[in-house]
Amino acid sequence: MKVQNKKWSDAEFFETREEVLRGWPTGKDVDLKEAVDYLKRLPDHKNFAKKIRKAKEKGITTAEPRAGVALIDEHIKLLLHLQNEGGADFLPSTIDAYSRQNRYEECQRGIDQSKAAGRSLLNGFPGVNHGVHGARQVVEAVDLPVQMRHGTPDARLLAEVMHAGGYTSNEGGCISYNVPYAKSVSIEKSLIDWQYCDRLVGFYEENGVEINREPFGPLTGTLVPPSNSNTIGIIEALLAAEQGVKSITVGYGQCGNLYQDVAAIRALEEQTEAYLKEYGYDDCCVTTVFHQWMGGFPQDEAKAFGVIAWGSATAALAGATKVIVKTPHEAFGIPTKEANAQGIRTTKMVLNMLEGQRLLTCKRLQDEIDLIKLETKEIMDTVFKLGNGDLAVGTIKAFEAGVLDVPFAPSRYNKGLVMPARDFEGCVRYLDFGNVPFSKEVKDINREKLEKRGKDEGREPSFQMTVDDIFAVGLGKLIGRPQK
Repeated sequence: MKVQNKKWSDAEFFETREEVLRGWPTGKDVDLKEAVDYLKRLPDHKNFAKKIRKAKEKGITTAEPRAGVALIDEHIKLLLHLQNEGGADFLPSTIDAYSRQNRYEECQRGIDQSKAAGRSLLNGFPGVNHGVHGARQVVEAVDLPVQMRHGTPDARLLAEVMHAGGYTSNEGGCISYNVPYAKSVSIEKSLIDWQYCDRLVGFYEENGVEINREPFGPLTGTLVPPSNSNTIGIIEALLAAEQGVKSITVGYGQCGNLYQDVAAIRALEEQTEAYLKEYGYDDCCVTTVFHQWMGGFPQDEAKAFGVIAWGSATAALAGATKVIVKTPHEAFGIPTKEANAQGIRTTKMVLNMLEGQRLLTCKRLQDEIDLIKLETKEIMDTVFKLGNGDLAVGTIKAFEAGVLDVPFAPSRYNKGLVMPARDFEGCVRYLDFGNVPFSKEVKDINREKLEKRGKDEGREPSFQMTVDDIFAVGLGKLIGRPQK
């Protein structure tokens, strides 16, 4: 199939679909007409797209955890605990690592071994293996909308099974679930595979079912400059809208400086809406999700709660529609359901106390918004230019040229030349621009801010700053300053 940013025809979609559904035996149970009827019968409060749109209209910030185990009954118990004891607004099914690589036979062994062991031996919920019936068991057991969260470059069969099973939101995209997660998947392949996922959502929309799509904002979760992740979120939103997606939640991972984080969310929402309207997608509902700190966490639980609370406060003051919640056990691995619920309750307490409050626009905040928007526009302009106006073509060429370049990503299709570091105030800046096409104005601003920190610390801005910053939060600080 030729790569282009053009809505798939029904013939293209259904021809590809026959092959997709043969990927695992549970694919044969997906009946689109029956699935449409099933999803229409779901009450509004269990539809992700409808509930998050209402949250935006009311101006409230909602909370969603991450969670997933191998067996259906145990997964239901986990989600019910997060719903009833944690007070979550949305629920996840975090998919296991084998499923993310389409290794369903190994998933099945993991399910069988989990049954024998009496505990989950997979690090998530194997949705494809459990099939439509298993997914519906989960959806019908809880009283909140459920979203699939995964990290899958090729999520086509997963999307088919889980949407038909009642899941009304799918996280990810052709860049955000490829470049940070996979080493050898081409941008071209993941772009086409995610066009399929988006066209599937478009099909449901055309048949009266609202389904949400959520590009994964944090990317590698390691010192990603806001314009870097915002650009990719906007690209994935535009690609999704072309295939008929109407409900789009663009995301951003917390960097730690209040002004920069608030500016990033506001710039992301404003620019996403502007680009969608510019290219004729006038009927999309854009919402935002703020991911609490994605880097290393303190091992001390009290300090971990401090990190969670800071992320919660920032999300509320930014006006994000949703916040993804971390737990006090982040430093130790997969959390218990009790720890997960504690993270949600901490988050909800802060959100409730800050309900209706926003960080007021001042020169400091506006300057940051303007800088993020300028950086983002300069990258977007070049992507469109490389594709001669076609965003899909431009995206592939932009990665080849290093115009799009995600820090610390494992993908061999990513140049890996961009290097970030924090400035004097803890904002994440570009230490090395790589091949990102910034103007002299943008480069000068980034250099000046890093030089100010270097002068204060008595050292030249260098990769050592980056290393120090990566470990700082786990050691109890935001900025990795040398000990004096």
